[in-house]
Amino acid sequence: MLTKRFLRRTAIVAASLTGFIAIVTATLWELDRAFPPPLPEKLTVSTEVQDRDGQLLRAFATPDGYWRLETRLDQIDKQFVDMLVTYEDKRFWDHEGVDVLALARAAGQFATSGHIVSGGSTLSMQLARLIEPRESRSLGSKIKQMLRAIQIERRLSKREILERYLTLAPYGGNLEGVRAASLAYFGKEPKRLTVSEAALLVALPQLPEKRRPDRNLQIAHAARDRVLSRMVSSGLIGEREAARAALDDVSGLRRTLPALAAHASYAMLPKAVPGQPLKLTIRKSVQQGLEQVARDAATKLGPRLSVAMVLADARTGEILGEVGSANFFDASRSGWIDMTKVVRSPGSTLKPFIYGLAFEQGLVAQETLIEDSPVDFSGYRPKNFDMGYQGDVSIRQALQLSLNVPAIRVLDAVGPARLTARFRQAGVNPILPVNEAPGLAIGLGGVGVTLRDLVQLYTGLANGGKTHSLRDGTEPANAVSSTTTILNDQANWQIIDILSGVKPPEGALQRGIAYKTGTSYGYRDAWSVGFDGRYVLGVWVGRPDAGAVPGLSGYVSAAPILFEGFVRSGLATVPLPGKPPGAFTPKREDLPVTLARFGAGADGLVQATPTEPAPTIIFPPDGARVDLATNSADASPLVLKLQGGRAPFRWLANGKPLIGLDRRRTATWQPDGAGYSTLTVIDAAGRAASVKVFVE
Repeated sequence: MLTKRFLRRTAIVAASLTGFIAIVTATLWELDRAFPPPLPEKLTVSTEVQDRDGQLLRAFATPDGYWRLETRLDQIDKQFVDMLVTYEDKRFWDHEGVDVLALARAAGQFATSGHIVSGGSTLSMQLARLIEPRESRSLGSKIKQMLRAIQIERRLSKREILERYLTLAPYGGNLEGVRAASLAYFGKEPKRLTVSEAALLVALPQLPEKRRPDRNLQIAHAARDRVLSRMVSSGLIGEREAARAALDDVSGLRRTLPALAAHASYAMLPKAVPGQPLKLTIRKSVQQGLEQVARDAATKLGPRLSVAMVLADARTGEILGEVGSANFFDASRSGWIDMTKVVRSPGSTLKPFIYGLAFEQGLVAQETLIEDSPVDFSGYRPKNFDMGYQGDVSIRQALQLSLNVPAIRVLDAVGPARLTARFRQAGVNPILPVNEAPGLAIGLGGVGVTLRDLVQLYTGLANGGKTHSLRDGTEPANAVSSTTTILNDQANWQIIDILSGVKPPEGALQRGIAYKTGTSYGYRDAWSVGFDGRYVLGVWVGRPDAGAVPGLSGYVSAAPILFEGFVRSGLATVPLPGKPPGAFTPKREDLPVTLARFGAGADGLVQATPTEPAPTIIFPPDGARVDLATNSADASPLVLKLQGGRAPFRWLANGKPLIGLDRRRTATWQPDGAGYSTLTVIDAAGRAASVKVFVE
C-alpha cells in the first residue's frame, strides 16, 4: 500500500517537474524570440577597395569614424587563432556559450583573493558585450552577457562567432578588428604573423587603450610577454620559440592604412554595397611602384607641377596602375584632380598614327626621303620644335626626331579627317575646336585628348594594331568592352620598328620598349607613351591649371619618368612583336622610284612646288672644249658637277640617260668619241639645265 502511494506521489512530482520544465523552456523560448540578441546579418564595416587579386588598396572609415575591416578566418594566421582561443577561451569549441568550469574557477579565485583574478568570460560572452555594450560591471550585466552568449551560440556557428569577434574587437583608438590592427601596427594583413606579433594582438583587446603600443610601448611589451608565457605553460609553443619571440622589438609606430589609387577608389564609392568589397583591375604592386615614381618625380620637378600615369595591359585593356596626381592631398598641386581624365593637347604623341596611315596606304617606306624645310599650307606654316630644319631626311628619321614639318606633309597626304575617323573607330573621340573640321594642326597637338585616350590608342601599337577600350572597374555595369583595328599589322610593325630605335633619355637603360614623346604648345604639357609586347605606360607632366612651364618637354621631363615607371612597376619586359608576313624594310637604293622620295609620281619626280633654286651645271661650263684623249686607251671620263636643284637627279648625254636617279651633285660621263655633245640634268621637281661642250 505504501509502495503504491509512493509511486503515485513520485509520478505526480515527475509530471509536475516535467510540466514546470516545459513551461520554463517554453517561456525561455518565447523570451528568446521576443528579445533576440542584436545580430545584424551584416556588420557595419569599412568600405574596402581591393585590387584584382583581392589585396587591400584603400579603406574608408565607417560612418562613426572607426577603421573596422570585415574579417574571415581564412584571412587570419592559424597560429594567432589558436593562441587567442588558448588565452581567452580554451573550451571555446566545446561549450554552448558559457564555460561553467571557467566561471567556477573565477569565482573561487575571487573568494580566496578578494579581487578578480580571471573573468571567466567566453569569446561568445565577449562578442555579446561588443554588440551590446554594458552600462556597468554589475552581476546583472554579467548574467545578461551569459544569456546573450547562449542566444548567440544558438544562432551562429563557432566560426561565425570567431569572425565577428575578430571584426569587432577593440585594438586602441579607432581601430577595431584584427585586420585593421595588424595593418596599423605591423603594416601587413594578419595572414602570416610572427609569434611576437600574434601574441601582441592577443593581448590588446583586454585593455586596448592602456596597452596600445603607439601610446604605451612598455606596457604593450609586457602584455605580449605574458601571452607568450601562457602559451608555453599551455603547451602551444615551446620555450625556445617563446624566448626568440620575446627578443623581437614591439614597434611604437601606428601606420596609416593602405591608401592607394585614390581617384579610382573615390570613383568606386557610389557602387558600394555594405559588407562587399569593391574591386578594381589594378594590381597593388604596380600601383605602389607608380605612385612612388610620381611622388619622387614631382618633388624633383618643383612646386605646382603634377604627374599622372596610366599602365594598361594591351591584350585586355585592363588598367594595372593609374595615378591621377602626384599626391591626392597636395593642394598646391591640385592633387584631387584626376589628370588621367583631363583633356589636354597631346603635342607630338599622335605622329606615329599619321605615319602608320601613310605606311598602310603605301605612300612611304622607312627609307623614303622627305623634305624638312619651311613650307606653307595655305597659310599654315608649321615649324620644328627647335626652329631649325634638317633638309632631306628619311621617314624613319623624321619620326624618331619628331620633326614637325615632315609629319604635316604626310598628314596632308593621308588626310586629317581620315586620321580622326581612325581614332573614333578605336574608341577615342578627339576634342576639336567648336565648329571646326579636322585640320593639319591636329598633327602637332591641335586637338584635345586625355592620358587614358593616348594609352588606349597605343594599346593598338603594342597589340598588332588592335586597340582595347580601357577599363579599371569604375565603369558602369553595362559598359561594353570593345576591340577595334587602328592600323593593319604590317603598318603597325613599321611604327614599332621605328619607335623602338628612339634613344632612351639620359641615364635610362634601354628596356626593349618603343616610345614617343610630346610637348604641347606653350610648354603646358609634357607627354611620354611607351610600350613593350604587352604593357603600355603613359605619362603626363604639367600644371593642373594649364599654366606654362618654361623648359618643360616630353623628352626631358616625361620620358625619364616613363622608363622609371616601367622599372618600378615590377612587370617583366615582354618582347616587342616580330615582323608580320608582308612587312618589308628595303634599303634606300632598293626602293622603287615612287617610294624613293615622298610625293614622287610614277616617273619618280616630285609633284610639288619647289623651294630650292633651279639646278645649274657648273662644270663643264657651257661651250667649253674638253680634252679627254678620246683616241687613247687611257681616256678618262668627264666629271660633271651641278649646284641647286632638288635631289634625286637624272643626267642625260645627247638625250640618253647616263645612270639612274642619283642624289649626289656629281657624276661622270665617258664620251663615245670626239665632237659636240649636249649634257642635261633634270632634278626631282622636273627642272632642267643643259650645257653644250666639244670633246677633243
